[in-house]
Amino acid sequence: MPALGAAARLPISGAMGRVKRKAGLAAAAVLAAREEAPAACALCARPLGTRTEWHHVVPRSEGGTETVPVHPICHRALHAAFSNAELARAGSLVPLRDHPDIERFCAFVANKPPDFHVPTRRRRKD
Repeated sequence: MPALGAAARLPISGAMGRVKRKAGLAAAAVLAAREEAPAACALCARPLGTRTEWHHVVPRSEGGTETVPVHPICHRALHAAFSNAELARAGSLVPLRDHPDIERFCAFVANKPPDFHVPTRRRRKD
């Protein structure tokens, strides 16, 4: 019987995806179990619902490491309104809240429930 080569011992690519996915879910569970669970969205200040996303204040592609909790709809609104370069130049969410598109968005979601979600429109190219 011939010996199996190294290629025969490699995991199937689908199995590798499951392992990475499980590791990602475990990391998310650790973040969710933090002692000081965030109470409010960093963008709109509404209470957080069952789904929370972590937004890099300065995008990772621009060297950022700090994250803040936001609603999924708020996260999509930020990325629809600003490019990664614009987010990096701002450096925090405070100056972004004064942008007309974000002010209008925050007023729109102000009285919505925490898990409210609708499709987010991409900004128009000027």
